[in-house]
Amino acid sequence: MNGQVNITGINLELTEAIKNYVREKATKLFEHNDRIIRANFDLEYIPTKAPEQSFVAKSTIEIAGPNIVLSVTSADLYKSIDELMDKLIRQIRRAHRLEKEKRNHPQDIDIGEDIPKTK
Repeated sequence: MNGQVNITGINLELTEAIKNYVREKATKLFEHNDRIIRANFDLEYIPTKAPEQSFVAKSTIEIAGPNIVLSVTSADLYKSIDELMDKLIRQIRRAHRLEKEKRNHPQDIDIGEDIPKTK
């Protein structure tokens, strides 16, 4: 793992088990893209009326290019982390695929004839 992983708990005390679980999942992100600079994870507990939305896992992946920012809510913290990691892997793969497509299939720019010519 060549990037930095930051884990923050909001209204939630982070145990070593939670931190290790997030770090273990984050190593998979770095395997998919070696250009990840930093991964920030915010794990939050929100005491709401709806218990199915009480745990929120947010992440910001700083990568060469636009950052990837995602959030997932669920009733279980570990489920939120798993869903977040699945979404992140899909977004990282998508960004890589689009970058590769853009590099391998450049588009021609059509400058219309309506532009006045300078002398």
